[in-house]
Amino acid sequence: MRRRPALWLLTAATIASAPVAAGAQTEKPQSAQRGSQPHIVFILADDLGWKDVGFNGSDIKTPNIDRLADTGLKLQQLYAQPMCTPTRAALLTGRYPMRYGLQTLVILPDQTYGLPTTERTLPQALREAGYSTALVGKWHLGHAKREYWPRQRGFDYHYGPLIGEIDYFTHEMHGQRDWYRNNQPLTEKGYVTTLLGRDAVRLIGAHDPAKPFFMYLAFTAPHTPFQAPQDYLDRYKHVADPQRRAYSAMVTAMDDQIGNVVKALETRGMRDNTIIVFQSDNGGTRSALLAGQIETRGALPADNGPFREGKGSLYEGGTRVAGLVNWPGRIRPGTLDQPVHVVDWFPTLTTRAGGKPGGGLPLDGIDMWPALSEGKPSPRREIVYNVEMFRGAVRQGDWKLFWRTTLPSKIELYDLAKDPSETTNLADQNSALVADLQRRILGLSNEMAKSLFLAATFEALKSAPGGPMALPNEDAFYESDTP
Repeated sequence: MRRRPALWLLTAATIASAPVAAGAQTEKPQSAQRGSQPHIVFILADDLGWKDVGFNGSDIKTPNIDRLADTGLKLQQLYAQPMCTPTRAALLTGRYPMRYGLQTLVILPDQTYGLPTTERTLPQALREAGYSTALVGKWHLGHAKREYWPRQRGFDYHYGPLIGEIDYFTHEMHGQRDWYRNNQPLTEKGYVTTLLGRDAVRLIGAHDPAKPFFMYLAFTAPHTPFQAPQDYLDRYKHVADPQRRAYSAMVTAMDDQIGNVVKALETRGMRDNTIIVFQSDNGGTRSALLAGQIETRGALPADNGPFREGKGSLYEGGTRVAGLVNWPGRIRPGTLDQPVHVVDWFPTLTTRAGGKPGGGLPLDGIDMWPALSEGKPSPRREIVYNVEMFRGAVRQGDWKLFWRTTLPSKIELYDLAKDPSETTNLADQNSALVADLQRRILGLSNEMAKSLFLAATFEALKSAPGGPMALPNEDAFYESDTP
């Protein structure tokens, strides 16, 4: 695929803005004790604002998502990574992306790296437990080499884009089609969100309910470009801003397809034994650069509610996401206002499935089932937002430290219980606590793998037209005294 002309600009702008795990539970899971492994449908939205669902107060119509939230558990402190590729990696490995080099930005079309094949994935663990596995939707964990593709990483079936930032009608990005079924390029017509929903419904309709089933339904909506069919746009004629109108239409179109998936599960008699998780991969986009709209004037359409900034940021607006979990009769309706991280889904879901969370590299995720199903306190005491060589953020209890190490450096400390909007920096008043959290970030940085994005970027610049550029070896950055 063609190289993005703004590669170095994207890197520079992001830099300028800018053993943890508890062991998995070893007791036999309740689902296995009952002799019935649950089906699992994990639904991931792309760049959805925290407030852009009805159950968080939006004026965007999301009745199907809201119904799942009202009859399930709303997750008010659900955290993801600040961008797409890192969150998808964290979900599928149960490990922080900094451990294997995916902590920085996303895999661009011209880059050839991917999720390292040494990482054991969630579909691999579930397939070992007897599940059939399917990815319907966006991958974005490696496209240049087939060894990185979904079918080679534990999915029996894949339909959709390998990267994902595609036109919703042509299925193209930078003039090249990015649309596949089972490793084969595919040409077809249709709106991406509708096609993904239809394929998910088709798979459910053809599935034997007696066999456990894992579907990862990864919508591209409402990621840019902001596009929707006319009938959905007409539902929001009253919205003056054209970008907010299209964005709202995209979210409602996704909600309709989620409703169709739930109905398909009901029709097949699978709904009562299906865990449904819904969340966004990061906060809504508030940066024109990260939205691919450098020339955009005015505000971008995503709404992260009370939380500061958005996608790409280590503030709450970039990392705290809308989310829920629903399993009729097993998870009581209500709200969990305690920390959960996207890495926690790996051990939580694998254990419910009767599988083995272990068997690979040490996990950062924690089995959250007692908190989700019994209302017990969350066992998670720490959130690692991300650690890179130029910034890091960590939360312990209600205290969050954000540390930017590039000049001019910045240290910010927030009490999220009193100040979830991160408006009052308390670093100067809590020097001992700041020092403790800085030491934690430094310790994590010593466990950090080199950023594959930055390594690829340095290599591309060295071989740029006009001869190699005089750049320092990237090893020098990792040998410094700061993360």
